[in-house]
Amino acid sequence: MNETRNVSLPWRRGWAVAGAVSLLLFCAAPGQAQDWARAMFDHTTHDFGVVARGAKVEHRFVVENIYEEDAHIKSVSSSCGCSTPHVSKRTLKTWEKSEILVELDTRGFLGRKDATITVAFDRPFTAEVQLHVHAYIRSDIVVQPGSVEFGSVSQGAGATRELTVSYAGRNDWRIERVEYANPGIEARVVETDRTPGKVSYKLSVKLKKNAPPGYLQDQLVLITNDFNARSSRVPVAVKGLVASALTVRPSPLLMGVTEAGRAVTRNLVVQGRASFRVIAVRSSDERFQCKVPTEAKTVHILPVTFLANNVTPGRLGATICVETDLAGAPPVEVGVSVQIVSPKAE
Repeated sequence: MNETRNVSLPWRRGWAVAGAVSLLLFCAAPGQAQDWARAMFDHTTHDFGVVARGAKVEHRFVVENIYEEDAHIKSVSSSCGCSTPHVSKRTLKTWEKSEILVELDTRGFLGRKDATITVAFDRPFTAEVQLHVHAYIRSDIVVQPGSVEFGSVSQGAGATRELTVSYAGRNDWRIERVEYANPGIEARVVETDRTPGKVSYKLSVKLKKNAPPGYLQDQLVLITNDFNARSSRVPVAVKGLVASALTVRPSPLLMGVTEAGRAVTRNLVVQGRASFRVIAVRSSDERFQCKVPTEAKTVHILPVTFLANNVTPGRLGATICVETDLAGAPPVEVGVSVQIVSPKAE
């Protein structure tokens, strides 16, 4: 006899239901019992393709809690020593996300490798989700270092990194070109040495000065003259952080609660890597006002005032744009909001 129990697993994305919903979970059907956990992953399979020996290779599986109850990842494990999984966050509240990062060992393993990553949940119910990764690690190509690591680079500064690509095998083997889609980087490859059965290249990767701020997690692909179309594409990971030349905090700016007819003021802190002047502060709603300072310094405190005259009670939001003369720093936008309530009775 199938056992059923009534549980409170509220909504999933796309359900036209508000509030808590009671679901019937058929515990006697293992496949159905795992579906709630599998639905939190955007994908469960990844093919690394053909990778070079020594290359730093990793992939992130994103998991998002689409339920009202907290989800908890108890453990992650791999069926193969060629891959190591890590969890960025174990307890997830509604709509919170975590990542299962899978690192591939391209130094200790060669050839075709397949691994199953098991993600075990113990809340709100017990379940397991299996993630699958595949790769072919070439022994004839070595990349040193294993990836392009820019680290933290100030916006507008740019940077260049160089790698060595070595090959042992065919006398006529060559890298024909480098492909990349990110407009913030530029790459070229130059042959540096060739002897019978061996060839070396220098791979230069440039982070452009106009690269936008934020994390850089991308890859470029070395296109070789290998006979097999799959083997002719060798990916190289590119990572870094473009640190904004100008930061504004807090973001968003929450001005709290104020009564209609009154004014409320909160401060914005604007900081740059060098001394600068604030040229203008503009708001999409003129009721949010800010006095622009005239002196030059590395940190400015900007008082933002909301004038709640003739305003209907409710929540109001706008966007504030801060423009400066700091070289290489584009205008910065920050959201601002305030809650208006009716005046208290006399």
